[in-house]
Amino acid sequence: MSRLEAKKPSFCRSEPLTSERVRATLSVLKGIATSCYGPAGRLKQLHNGLGGSVCTTSQSAALLANLPVTHPILKILTTSVQNHVSCFSDGGLFTAILCCNLVENVQRIGLTPTTVIKLNKQLLSLCTSYLKSEACGCRIPVNFSSTQILLCLVRSILTSKPACMLTTKEVDHISALILRAFLLTIPENAQDHIILGKSIIVPLKHQRVIDSTVLPGILIEISEVQLMKILPIKKSDSFKVALFCVSLSGDLSDTGEGNVVVSYGVSLESAVLDQLLNLGRQLVSDHVDLVLCQKVIHPSLKQFLRTHHVIAVDRVGVAVMEPLSKVTGTRPIGSLDSISPSSYGSVKELCTAKFGFKHFFHLIPNETAVCSLLLCNRNDTAWDELKLTCQTALHALQLTIKEPCVLLGGGCTETHLAAYIRHKTRSEPEGILRDDGCTQTELQLIAEAFCSALESLAGSLEHDGGEILTDGKYGHFWSVQADSPSVVNWPDLLSRCGCGLYSSQEELSWSFLRSARLPFVPQTCFPCEASDSAGNLTLDCFTAKLSGLQVAVETANLILDLSYVIEDKN
Repeated sequence: MSRLEAKKPSFCRSEPLTSERVRATLSVLKGIATSCYGPAGRLKQLHNGLGGSVCTTSQSAALLANLPVTHPILKILTTSVQNHVSCFSDGGLFTAILCCNLVENVQRIGLTPTTVIKLNKQLLSLCTSYLKSEACGCRIPVNFSSTQILLCLVRSILTSKPACMLTTKEVDHISALILRAFLLTIPENAQDHIILGKSIIVPLKHQRVIDSTVLPGILIEISEVQLMKILPIKKSDSFKVALFCVSLSGDLSDTGEGNVVVSYGVSLESAVLDQLLNLGRQLVSDHVDLVLCQKVIHPSLKQFLRTHHVIAVDRVGVAVMEPLSKVTGTRPIGSLDSISPSSYGSVKELCTAKFGFKHFFHLIPNETAVCSLLLCNRNDTAWDELKLTCQTALHALQLTIKEPCVLLGGGCTETHLAAYIRHKTRSEPEGILRDDGCTQTELQLIAEAFCSALESLAGSLEHDGGEILTDGKYGHFWSVQADSPSVVNWPDLLSRCGCGLYSSQEELSWSFLRSARLPFVPQTCFPCEASDSAGNLTLDCFTAKLSGLQVAVETANLILDLSYVIEDKN
């Protein structure tokens, strides 16, 4: 018997944020996230010292999934960010950096956590109300009769992920494909309530990015041997389809929902094979043209179906079962018993295709909004990153249908929002405080910490030692290269603001980010200005960024409110 150890007492620490170790750990996490942020962000390699796969990325989803975190406060932060990313796909680094900035800035002030949390909530409410209002100067409505704004949004997401290793030409090509794939998922007869289809990303690694394409329907990868055995079928009408989610291999451990009845003295394997062949006879008598199976089909059943001119494709995998059901209109069959006629579906056309070194079976639907994005890239690492980025872009487009607007990117929303908050807290403090027991002095302190957190976040886009400026009219973000002369005519060095909406040739005045300056009312851009510059705009998903702002502030409040951390060491 092993020796029993006495239970250790739980470890209790008060005021965790006063610990130098905790502050240093938060600072390290912030440094990792900040260095990955934006199109010029630096890549990170994550791997286990004992071996295993290596992940090269700058995306929060891959970064946090592979980053081991042990401290309870860091777990709160990373879990909040991961939950946000799981719901909205984009804005993980934005959320993490802003949360760290808020915690750091507030700690320097010395106000009580209760006061800080109250005022942070008021400022968050001020931000969300402004961003949702028609008067918002960093929000652009999306006109779905034109693809320019949507293309800019997709292009902005692609260029913000340097590990994809795309050239400008490749970014334009993939952006157009993603938008086309998204449009193919919108039903033609869409009414007020739209149920979107699905885009399936099909891998084709070690090929040119420019060879990527989008096809309506579903591509199922098959071997060259399977391809040779598939007989060419041509019909004037549609093809009848049966879809099985149960194994048809004859394995007794996986007979699905049905029962196998075996008489005494009869071989189990023979009885199961007889039942499979009976199933095949029913499929033939029901005039089924195509049998698809998630798992394995017994060779004898395959041969039987082939002799009766029925195409059989197995090992299609669980990932495409739902799209296959949607494309074909079938109900996946989960037993070896008699099949109900209502379980069958159909497709408009069947054909084979070859892309690169892979062979595919192509199912073309009648009307269903499902498509396949055949995605190519030069190596495994770049392909994995590109796949994740394409999924993010497709999700951002779906969110844009629900909220048909986008936010200006390139740091301009953050600096514009900071200018707006400074103006409102100075000009209308009574409307913000609302009898919550806080003074105007406390409001000014927290507002400055909040604005500084937003501006530091915008400044994280600069990774090469350049200077960050803001203009005194729109409150937009401007970047100057490192080693620029100290006395200069700014329009000579600046070209366009971070989002690309405004040119330096306008009559603007600039000042360094976070330098002392008087509050001003940031002016609003007009939709016509945005549409004129639409081809060059850097944009962010409205829903994802708004949620990221809310999660960052709420998580910072939660961390600031922690009085004790109790850990069980057993």
